[in-house]
Parts: sequence; structure tokens; C-alpha cells
Amino acid sequence: MLRNGLEPWHLLIVAVVIIVLFGSKKLPDAARALGKSMRILKTEAKAMKNEDAFTPESR
Repeated sequence: MLRNGLEPWHLLIVAVVIIVLFGSKKLPDAARALGKSMRILKTEAKAMKNEDAFTPESR
């Protein structure tokens, strides 16, 4: 039954369910908030990586 995994029509059904649940007016706001959160996460991860590169390890 799950041999084929995720097929294109599965994604279509999921998209329709999300649109019905949240409504088409709230989806752009949700996408905008998700994009902003991803940008913040990316900049924080870079800052942590740069911070680790400049601090000497104490062994």
C-alpha cells in the first residue's frame, strides 16, 4: 500500500485541506511569517558559527 510513497495527488489533497482549514486570506500571512522566521534562524545560525570560529577551544 505504501510502496510508492508520496505521489503528486497526495500533495494536492494536502494543499486543499490546508486551504480549507486556514482559508486563503490567512495563508499569505502565514507564509510571510514562516519566511521571516527562517531568515532569523539562518542569521542566528551564522552568528553562532562565526562566534565559535573566533573563540579558542579550552583543552
